[in-house]
Amino acid sequence: MDNRIKTLVIFLFAIAVLVGCENNGESGSSSNKPKARGSLGEILLVIDSAKYAGPVGEELRDIFEANIPGIIREESLFYVRKVDPRKLTRILKMANNMVYVTTFDDTKPGSRTINSQFTPESKEMAMEDPSLFMLRNKDEFAVGQEVLYLFGENEKELIQNLRANKSQLQNLFIGRERDRLAKALFNRKNSEAAVKSAEKFGMTLNLPASYQFVLEADDFLWYRQPTPRTDKPDISLFFYQTAYTDEEQVFPENIIKLRDTIAKEHIFGDPRKKESFLVTERLEPPVFKNVQIDGKYSVEMRGAWKTNNLSMGGSFLSYTVVDEVQGKIFYMEGFVYYPNEAHRASLREIETILNATSFPAKAEEK
Repeated sequence: MDNRIKTLVIFLFAIAVLVGCENNGESGSSSNKPKARGSLGEILLVIDSAKYAGPVGEELRDIFEANIPGIIREESLFYVRKVDPRKLTRILKMANNMVYVTTFDDTKPGSRTINSQFTPESKEMAMEDPSLFMLRNKDEFAVGQEVLYLFGENEKELIQNLRANKSQLQNLFIGRERDRLAKALFNRKNSEAAVKSAEKFGMTLNLPASYQFVLEADDFLWYRQPTPRTDKPDISLFFYQTAYTDEEQVFPENIIKLRDTIAKEHIFGDPRKKESFLVTERLEPPVFKNVQIDGKYSVEMRGAWKTNNLSMGGSFLSYTVVDEVQGKIFYMEGFVYYPNEAHRASLREIETILNATSFPAKAEEK
C-alpha cells in the first residue's frame, strides 16, 4: 500500500476509534484532565486475564519484559503492571504509559470491555487491513500520557503483528521514557562540562549539574555523580577522543580493547591504588548494536565491568562515535556501581545523558 494512502487509512481509523471513546465518555479537554503519573519505565497493561495467561500474554512479556542486554543480572526493559479492563479505576487511568490489548473475536468479559471502545467502522477497517494492529492516542485520560491500543481480528493475527514489530514497540516506550527523564535531568546543567568539552573535544557534553568533575588528562575527561549513601547508585561518565584512521576501529573486539586501554590508564577502583583498574567482563561478553548519536554513526556497547582485583563490579553502557567531520573517534561511557541492586534506572539515565551529546555539523576553521 502506498505510504500516503496508508497514512490516510490510519488517520481515518484513529478518528473512528476516538469517536467511540467520546461516545463512551472517555474524552475531554486537556484543561479538565489530571496530570499523568507513574514511575519511569512503568507500563500499565490492560488485558483480559485469560488472554494474558495465553499465547498473547507470552508474546507481550517477550516484548515489554525482555531482559536488558548486557546487564550483570537479569532485569526487564520495563516494569509491567497488569490489570483487567473491568477493574480499571480512575486512578489507574492516570498512568503515564497504558497499553490496551484485545482481539475482536474474543467474547470474554475483559476483552468485550475493551472492544466496546471501538466503533463498528473501526473494527471493519481493521478486519479489512490486518496490518492495522496499533493505535497511539496521547493524553486520552491524563495530560502527558501515552495510550497504545494493540488489536487484531484473532490471536493468530495479533501475535504475527506483535512479533514483526517487537523492536518498534520497545523503542516507542524507550524513546518516550528517555524524553521524560531528560526533562528532569537537564533542568539544571553542568555548564563547566559544556565549556570544557567544547574546548577539549570540539563537541558539547550535556551533563546534569549533579555530575562533578573528577579528572582531566590528554584526550580524557571523567565526571561522577557520587553518593555517600549505599542505597543510591554511584554513576561515572568518562569521555575519550582519538584519531579516526580505519573503520576497523569500530569493530567490537577493537572497541573492547580501546575501552580496556582507557580504563587501565585512567579509571581506578581505588584512586590510591592504580593497580585496581577497571576491565571488561568477558565471561558474559558485551552486546553491540549500531545506532546514531546526533546524526553520526555510532556503536553501542552494553556489558559488565569489574576491577582486575575483583573488588568491585557493575554494569556499563558506551557509545563509540565516528566523527568524520573532525576525523576523530569519540568514546563515551557511563558505568554504575550499585552492589546487589537493580541497574535499570541508572543505565537509562546514562543512556539519556550520552544521547544528548552534540557534535559540530562542520569542521571549525583554524
